[in-house]
Amino acid sequence: MAMKDKIMKKILDSNKCEFATVAMTDTNGLLRGQKLSRKLLEDVLKNGMGMAPATLALDPTDSILNFPGITDESADFHDSKLEVDNTLVRIIPWEENGHDLLFLSQYSSEAEVLCPRGILSKVLQKAETLGFFVKSGLELEYTLFDETPETLKSKGYRDLKPVTMHASHDLLLYQTFQSNWYSSVSNMCKSLKINLLKMHEEIGPGFMEACTGPEIGLRSADDAVLLKNFLRALAMKQGKTATFMPRWSEHADSQSSHIHMSLLDRSGQELFWDEKNKNNMSELFGYFLGGLQKYLGEFMLIFAPTVNSYRRFVEGTFAPPALSWGIDNRSTSFRVVGKSKKSLRFENRLPGSDTNPYLTVAATLAAGLAGIEGKIIPTQETVGNGYVPGTSIGPNYPCNIAEAIDNLGSSKVAKLWLDGSFVEGFCATREAQEIEFRSKVPDVELMRFFELG
Repeated sequence: MAMKDKIMKKILDSNKCEFATVAMTDTNGLLRGQKLSRKLLEDVLKNGMGMAPATLALDPTDSILNFPGITDESADFHDSKLEVDNTLVRIIPWEENGHDLLFLSQYSSEAEVLCPRGILSKVLQKAETLGFFVKSGLELEYTLFDETPETLKSKGYRDLKPVTMHASHDLLLYQTFQSNWYSSVSNMCKSLKINLLKMHEEIGPGFMEACTGPEIGLRSADDAVLLKNFLRALAMKQGKTATFMPRWSEHADSQSSHIHMSLLDRSGQELFWDEKNKNNMSELFGYFLGGLQKYLGEFMLIFAPTVNSYRRFVEGTFAPPALSWGIDNRSTSFRVVGKSKKSLRFENRLPGSDTNPYLTVAATLAAGLAGIEGKIIPTQETVGNGYVPGTSIGPNYPCNIAEAIDNLGSSKVAKLWLDGSFVEGFCATREAQEIEFRSKVPDVELMRFFELG
């Protein structure tokens, strides 16, 4: 028996494993999987398991969207192979011993190019061939409500009750009031082996943030996916609801998901740092920022993947107004932060809270590496309040989903780094969503135009 097989047998034996969960992540960032008996699990750990790639074409409520070759008229809804990652076994909180092991997986073979975790794996491998290792962490914003699925439906998702009633950024009063919630999140993360770095109250009633700590490679995106999914489950178990919808109300501030990232060389040395340069930023760091400015407009559909995503980019929210960068400047898309060699990094403030962490990290990294390869010089930094007209320095980006679909669909960089099949399929699913929602009649239109329009 190989050493890794002996280690896995020891893990399963010590857990008294009878059933375990194998999960993959769909394009929306939702975990989907199955419980397997130990006998079947042992075979799956060696040989993989089948799951239909059509899963990648599902909307959160399981509407089947158009995905060329997967759900269109040529589709046979076949299974493709999922390979299990057994390098880190997680424990699902609340489940009894023997039934609580969790394994993450990703598609291999022909469906690998469509799989979010597989796409990030491929971009990370490309980075390594260039001599770069990626360190990243993610901030996740959400709003917590004293509502259940039943009360949400009965209220028509209007006049909802958040767990706190007033805007409360970093307000210790509300943090202490919700100590049970914060403790529950912390304990949940311990069980799931999520590197939870910090939590705090955000700008708005019930509005909070949880951050995963910096990790090398896939780990930070894995942690963020698990945190988003199980935080929802924790809320449901407590008779509450957590939403990652970027703009759940026109009266609420927008919700985002920020990425902190830096590059290391093979020996673990930080590559963004150069104490001889202004702001200690290396030339390579500048090229990376140049790539973000030039290409992230083409990747906008990944950072704003739903019709609702674009309601975040309106005046009066904290969404950045252009693809600008600045030193510790939260009014820019790319905030350069950190005063030491180990802490210097940038924060990508563009993604919404509804994004898939695997895809946002992959797109951010791809754009930056393309900037390094092309030695793209960034614009001047934005100084002062970038929300003031004429202050923010940088290219514009699409602020509606139709333009974002066109931009991603025609992007040579996206097709090169993320694969053309994925780009075509992802655009098709978002176009199906845009067409569906374009046909809807919102309440505000009835109120505005029904009698006098």
